Amino acid sequence: QVQLVESGGGLVQAGGSLRLSCTASVNMYSMGWYRQAPGKERELVAMINRSRATSYGDSVKGRFIISRNSVGTAVNLQMNSLKPEDTAVYYCAGRSILSAPITWGQGTQVTVSS
Repeated sequence: QVQLVESGGGLVQAGGSLRLSCTASVNMYSMGWYRQAPGKERELVAMINRSRATSYGDSVKGRFIISRNSVGTAVNLQMNSLKPEDTAVYYCAGRSILSAPITWGQGTQVTVSS
């Protein structure tokens, strides 16, 4: 069974940076991050696939950068110019193969103070 383990997150002031990491128990076709703020739906932050094609949510474009290791077992999310509205629980997510259901991590809290 695929497992995703997240690290990073925490409290940062607006304008600061944080780095999230996620490690998978198997080689993944795609990995990335979603987030969910209180009272809001879960939304895409960034994803990267085996070909290193990336997709970003509109609200983080130009500020966040996603990268993965060469074997597809880890991703990093570099978050720059953080804003209070980036405050949310961030979930690592991925698919082991294209047709597989999404596997979710346990979530990590990111809080940006103004």
